[in-house]
Amino acid sequence: MLKNITAVLVLALSSTQVFARGVDLRLANETAEIIYLTESSTFGYGGADVGFGVFFNEADDLMLSADVMITGHGAGNNRPLQFGVGGKLMFASLEVPNEEVGALAIGGQVRYVIPSSTPIAFLAAGFFAPSITSFSDADDFTEFRLAVELEVTPSARAYLGWRNMEYELENGTEVELDDDVHFGVKVEF
Repeated sequence: MLKNITAVLVLALSSTQVFARGVDLRLANETAEIIYLTESSTFGYGGADVGFGVFFNEADDLMLSADVMITGHGAGNNRPLQFGVGGKLMFASLEVPNEEVGALAIGGQVRYVIPSSTPIAFLAAGFFAPSITSFSDADDFTEFRLAVELEVTPSARAYLGWRNMEYELENGTEVELDDDVHFGVKVEF
């Protein structure tokens, strides 16, 4: 199954409509995630943020993901406030219990940038996949994330965040992949 997932990710990365944009690295005490960031001109007026990620933890869980987030400003003159909606496709190999699961989740985010000479932003994001869009032995998937971002340079941000990410399996077992504070660096080129 992981060979098929890798093939899909390679094909998506080689698409002519997607342009290289950067890397997002998130590290915690027991987890790590690296996300290859791209931008697609095929969505909406300003495009969409597209990411292809690999997540792993000390419990030997491995998750591959692809997500799309379309962001913009709300109505009115409040330009520091940004909203986003999108989706995330995930395939995971869980060590305990020995299961392969997946989900197609919908989600959103809210980001508020405090305008200053060194911009600081507050981010809240979440994804949810009900049982109808969860497959293999997964019954549902949830992910919630909070972060405080500091713009180091116009093309690099450092952030401190917290994330809770878990699958509920068909037998009622909850498998928590992440519930920890993480440090991250997002570099765009």
